[in-house]
Amino acid sequence: MKLRVLFTAVFAVVFTVFGFSSDKEKGDRPYAGYVFEDELVLPSTPVKDQYRTGTCWSFSTLSFLESEMLRLGKPEVDLSEMYVVRFTYSEKAKKYIRLHGESSFSAGGAFHDVTNVIKQFGIVPESVYRGLEYGETKHIHGEMDNILKQQVEAIVDNSSIKLSKVCNETVAATLNTYLGEIPQSFEYEGKSYTPQSFATDFIGLNMDDYIEITSYTHHPFYSAFILEVPDNWSWDEVYNVPVNELEEIIDYSLENGFTVAWAADVSEKGFATSNKGVAVLPAVPSAEMSEADISKWQSLPEKEKEKELYKLNSPVVEMEVTQEMRQDAFDNYETTDDHGLHIIGTAKNQEGKVFYKVKNSWGDYNEYDGYFYASKPYVSCKTMSVMVHKDGIPQHVREKLKL
Repeated sequence: MKLRVLFTAVFAVVFTVFGFSSDKEKGDRPYAGYVFEDELVLPSTPVKDQYRTGTCWSFSTLSFLESEMLRLGKPEVDLSEMYVVRFTYSEKAKKYIRLHGESSFSAGGAFHDVTNVIKQFGIVPESVYRGLEYGETKHIHGEMDNILKQQVEAIVDNSSIKLSKVCNETVAATLNTYLGEIPQSFEYEGKSYTPQSFATDFIGLNMDDYIEITSYTHHPFYSAFILEVPDNWSWDEVYNVPVNELEEIIDYSLENGFTVAWAADVSEKGFATSNKGVAVLPAVPSAEMSEADISKWQSLPEKEKEKELYKLNSPVVEMEVTQEMRQDAFDNYETTDDHGLHIIGTAKNQEGKVFYKVKNSWGDYNEYDGYFYASKPYVSCKTMSVMVHKDGIPQHVREKLKL
């Protein structure tokens, strides 16, 4: 998952709040097209900022795991996203070279990259490994990403050298320069740990308890398959359920105290350029129009139709999401694996419609302190996958999945 700036005309994430005055103090909510009242908000750690990197997958998954610790009564901790990024890039480089350059090698990743790293290499707190050896105060990875890609491509192109030795040393040197050397041991709150002992003794979560789930018809339901997206470079499997059960899993998890890691398409109209806080899936509003209004709507140029559709001066009618709609959007690249986020609760708008409260990793960027609200139709349609604790799956679904 990494943010991509793409625009389409059919689906939309729209962050639009009206009546905002720039001189209002933060937290003073102005009159808005959408007004929300939180209903369920599960414990989470503070919002962080991935800044100019494609590392949302690390931020969202660690936020999810930090909430898991809080759910279990464990201490709050700020885990190091860049520790995970460093190991993931190293493993990704090895696979890219082993496959003669015929695999994905980019900044993007997936939820299971984080759990895989923790299982194999442990984890450390943010205070131990900040990943800012290049002199910046925020994460900026463009230069590092480009250098790493050039290095692995050069290694693949030069078949006369010992690839494994060059790969390990060259890529490690670059990662050490930008992110820092991996600590072998460290002190935290008066105790000594290795990354592995910190994962087992302090974090204490079983990474095998966390399951990824999606909903597509090109594979059988209630089976596991390799989700065919570029950022699934490790070819890990996800479980497949019908879309109504995907929504049921999200709701059941939240109602039972489990937050949800959410991989979603956010490259739709409005998301990349707005700093507000609503994600919706507007339907063409003919159902609420008179015949004269319908005729007027249909006669508008397409660009004018878009403007009318995305004004959102008040809550809009949204599409009814079907399994076929999800599949078509995936097959046509209208739903792509863009961004990793963290669903921490629910809210209702002024019309009583349920929205999910979503924690982002863009810092305190909007009027909701870095959170936003996503409608159920939006989540049902634009979800690529979710990660949940297996106990957050309803029993009847678990039985079908043989979990």
